Amino acid sequence: MSHTRAATEKITHVTSKYAKDRFILQQLVNKDFKLRYRRSVLGVVWSVLNPLLMMIIMSFVFSYFLRGSSVENYPLYLIVGNITFALMNESTSAGLRSIIDAAPLLKKVKVDRWVFPVQKVFSAAFNFSFSLIAVAIVMLFFRVIPTWHLIWMVPALLLLMIFCMGVSLLIGAAAVFFRDMIHLWSVVLTAWTYLTPIFWDLSLLTNSNAPWFVIAVVKLNPMYNYIDMMRCAIVYQTSPRLTVIVLCVLWALAALALGYLVFRKTEHKFILYI
Repeated sequence: MSHTRAATEKITHVTSKYAKDRFILQQLVNKDFKLRYRRSVLGVVWSVLNPLLMMIIMSFVFSYFLRGSSVENYPLYLIVGNITFALMNESTSAGLRSIIDAAPLLKKVKVDRWVFPVQKVFSAAFNFSFSLIAVAIVMLFFRVIPTWHLIWMVPALLLLMIFCMGVSLLIGAAAVFFRDMIHLWSVVLTAWTYLTPIFWDLSLLTNSNAPWFVIAVVKLNPMYNYIDMMRCAIVYQTSPRLTVIVLCVLWALAALALGYLVFRKTEHKFILYI
């Protein structure tokens, strides 16, 4: 009887703990949303206008360089790549500073620290949802009719969010002890942008007889696979290749496992460095 009561109390404690964490996540996401668009005349409309304006400018510039590539409907190709990479960029950049910025709260209130990097991913995903309106506008303009393959966008987004959570936990913990990580990550993101086929196509490398290892590095690039999965759902209107799906799953699980392990091993020291 005592064992049953103890087990019940433990389950109740865990349930209440996760309910508390979920509530804190919701409040932090709401706070980020309000701060993001505070005193903005257009508000969330910027989340639609920004990818549209970037698409128009980049399409005008880069379409001339991609005349020999196999890209069809380049504006749609470009905007899907842009908003997908922007989700990773925004969530990890915010997750990088999440523990440092939460220092005043962590010193006063007892709360699970992992909530802060994870919350940044949810906030970025929320903003991503508004960017999809811009994608819909482009599809309407170019008369691209969505098919059932659009459902692939859901697992692509979920896997990308898991990947971003893992990366945010990892670099968020690292930034607490090494402030240089804040500057280093901006360099990594810049290099990552050019390594990922956002505004260019992989056929440019294959047609130019690039070394096999260069092509392999691009194909193993996590963001290449997540963007390709998104483009399969929206642009190509086909199912992603099995290798792409497997790599997306592996990158998500590997990032989450590594980020979680590093975060859990170091979080007890955060209070000494923030």
